[in-house]
Amino acid sequence: MDRHTDLIVVGAGIVGLAHALAATRRGLRVLVIDRDAQANGASVRNFGFVTVTGQQRGECWERARRSRDTWLELAPQAGIEVVQRGLMVAGRRAEAAAVLEAFVDTEMGADCRLLTPAEARDRMPALRAEALRAVLWSPHEIRVESRDAIPRLARWLERVHGVRFLRGVQVVGVALPAVETTAGRFTAGAVVACPGDDFLSLYAARIAPYALSRCALQMLRLEPAGAPTLGAAVMSDLGLVRYAGYRELAPAAALRGCIEREEPEMLVHGVHLIAVQSGDGSLVVGDSHHEGATPGPFGRSDVEALILRELGRVLALGEGRVTERWIGTYAFSPDRLMLVDRPGDRERVVIVTSGTGASTAFAIGESVIAELA
Repeated sequence: MDRHTDLIVVGAGIVGLAHALAATRRGLRVLVIDRDAQANGASVRNFGFVTVTGQQRGECWERARRSRDTWLELAPQAGIEVVQRGLMVAGRRAEAAAVLEAFVDTEMGADCRLLTPAEARDRMPALRAEALRAVLWSPHEIRVESRDAIPRLARWLERVHGVRFLRGVQVVGVALPAVETTAGRFTAGAVVACPGDDFLSLYAARIAPYALSRCALQMLRLEPAGAPTLGAAVMSDLGLVRYAGYRELAPAAALRGCIEREEPEMLVHGVHLIAVQSGDGSLVVGDSHHEGATPGPFGRSDVEALILRELGRVLALGEGRVTERWIGTYAFSPDRLMLVDRPGDRERVVIVTSGTGASTAFAIGESVIAELA
């Protein structure tokens, strides 16, 4: 293997792959180094839900729009199936309806529609229309099966764009042009490190001042009875107090107060509902949020029950069977959605700190590589 290249990307999750794509589009030779033999972290332990609607107003919302367009551009080229399009946000409370009404009046609500429960049920018969006050329909979202999409994206970058991958190898030090690894020394013109929630292996002294923690998510796969077809992703009231694009609107304070009075345990465990459907008809459902320096690896049955309770309030699915359960973790910061640190002129550390990697990484990669180039 040639041990010199224009750019070394450390990390083969979606953030690393996004930087590799942006670099190859500028004609750079790229080597991606990852310590794992295959995609195993947050990039595959998620919904595969590329979310525009509800992202924080301004730069994050714009990044999500750009990243969604990039997914749509590369998916057919890389053999990645877009398995769902669109989003239904099902509001059960009057306070939730007020948030949705405020949202559609912003620029972020462009091309979205407020539906009556009956109109929404015509589109998605599994909705419990009788329990709803208002439903937001957004055409902007797409969903891929992340366990399949991330490996396919990597193979496409390798096959079509000449990106080289070195897996099962740890980068242990950078002093450009030298990059020291457990497989020996490489040299590069630049390095972009995308460490996810690993804050110690590389650039630890640069990452420490950001005071990052980790957020653990509890998720599951459900085989619903009756083989319903959703056709779009589904969210509920709980997402309106979690996603900043809704949460920062004035009416959201009243909704949060209502949830605090009625179901404080939902907020304690950071539960909000996302339900998406896979090609085999099963649903990926979640999730919860628990932050800490080292969140525990064990799922909780009471938290799972809360997630399933919210699912049952919004969708009429009958008895279902849980076939998989897992915990995902991502880097978290309470005061930033992402960070780009600059250890040197030709070095960058890029961390998404809000669980929005699939939704924003392509735009972040373009910006970082443009600056380096």
